[in-house]
Amino acid sequence: MANYFNVKENPRKAYAGLILIGLIAVAFPFIAANFGNSWVRIMNFALLYIMLALGLNIVVGFAGLLDLGYIAFYALGAYMVGLLASPQFAVVLESFVNEYPLVGNSLVWLFGEEIAKNGIHLSVWFIVPLAAAFAALFGILLGLPVLKLRGDYLAIVTLGFGEIIRIFMNNLNAPVNITNGPQGINLIDPIRIFGVSLAGESGSNATVHIGSFSMPSVNAYYFLFLALCIGTIFVSVRVQNSRLGRAWVAIREDEIAAKAMGINTRNMKLLAFAMGASFGGIAGAMFASFQGFVSPESFSITESIAIVAMVVLGGMGHIPGVILGGLLLAALPELLRHTVEPVQLALFGKILIEAEVLRQLLYGLALVLIMLYRPSGLWPAPRHEDRPDADVDKPEKATGVVAA
Repeated sequence: MANYFNVKENPRKAYAGLILIGLIAVAFPFIAANFGNSWVRIMNFALLYIMLALGLNIVVGFAGLLDLGYIAFYALGAYMVGLLASPQFAVVLESFVNEYPLVGNSLVWLFGEEIAKNGIHLSVWFIVPLAAAFAALFGILLGLPVLKLRGDYLAIVTLGFGEIIRIFMNNLNAPVNITNGPQGINLIDPIRIFGVSLAGESGSNATVHIGSFSMPSVNAYYFLFLALCIGTIFVSVRVQNSRLGRAWVAIREDEIAAKAMGINTRNMKLLAFAMGASFGGIAGAMFASFQGFVSPESFSITESIAIVAMVVLGGMGHIPGVILGGLLLAALPELLRHTVEPVQLALFGKILIEAEVLRQLLYGLALVLIMLYRPSGLWPAPRHEDRPDADVDKPEKATGVVAA
């Protein structure tokens, strides 16, 4: 299967396969619209999860650093949009005025009465680079204390980091209300492109009008997320085939040997954490703008483990495999939700197993079977992606002449 996407060995098959997938991706929302907008919405979330899986693949797949707290960067990007593109900042200033009048009045004077009344409503496209940089900074802060850890110890520390961020988001509503606690932040501004709201203008029934052309809001978000996903794939491929990507693979295979060959393993690890985290921050910003609401419940440890499962299930270090794993684990649970219960009602007249329970059972069963029969994932990386062909030892033909 890998040959169909190997541009170097089979360029004709590779480009034909990519064009076919592109046509299917573009046509999907128009076909799925005949069965309701919910299917396009499912694919929107699947595309966001693919972006997250590709970001985590840099840390886990390329550099070999097991990160169980990756969902924290997703949360940081989402909450940054929540603070800077909603009325929430006005609530923050009001809390400062009530609790610390001197600080609060200074902030009100600094930001102005309009922001103190209505909050900050920056463009999402201005916030996205900030979210990427902010998440990358926290990725470096996470990486610094865990540079010498590997395996289970690294997993435990990153797991704790993810939970710390979620608990902070859940409790930063007192004494100063920053995140609105468990109630979350709502009324987040939708994404606008050239002045056109992707959520549709008020009274448009969630329909986006571009001249004489119109489409449902979920379709507009779908094409945006698809474009961002393609951009993420492009960056991942370029990084994988660069000296940086090969340095990460060298660290993953043998850190001591990589250090002996002159690779600065400390900086390479920090860069892996930062780059992977920035992808998570961008995906989080898109999630908040799409939903219009964020709360700590969306960033639980279950979500973080699900993203790790996408990378492991698809094939660590192999970009097409990670995309496959993300698509399967993000979309199939929702498909089950739409099909399992109606089928049970039709066959038995009642629901024997709820969709959520069956989802967890299939998650566990799929991971067990994959680890038993496909330990490298459903679509593992070809060996040539791990190291250049020139480095592979190839026995020479016997000539009967002993070398001097």
